[in-house]
Amino acid sequence: MNEVLYGEILGPEDDDRREKRVRSKFWGTIRKAARAIPFLDEVVAAYYCALDPATPPRVKGTILAALAYFVLPIDAVPDLLVGVGFTDDITVLLAALSIVRAHITPAHRKAASDALADEEPSWPGGR
Repeated sequence: MNEVLYGEILGPEDDDRREKRVRSKFWGTIRKAARAIPFLDEVVAAYYCALDPATPPRVKGTILAALAYFVLPIDAVPDLLVGVGFTDDITVLLAALSIVRAHITPAHRKAASDALADEEPSWPGGR
């Protein structure tokens, strides 16, 4: 199972493919994890940072790897375990956020705030 997780999250997959996976599962996972992650606004801001073409590739890769781990249904601690399911995801997200925080702009935070306030999240130039 560790090989599957490694290959799915950190393997040689290119950022475009990882981005597509994150985009397709992000909002559904956010809905499930909303109560478990106290810094949800920063996670969504990081998501928008990763989608921003101006974000440096290394930063984008770090965010996408953390978000891929977050949206992957099978991980070290299954997300279905009430109370502890998202603890590993929180750890990974906090580590990634501490690395990339300087690249999350006020525009990313505004988009996150708007998205969390609305039912239909958006980003200039498409979703």
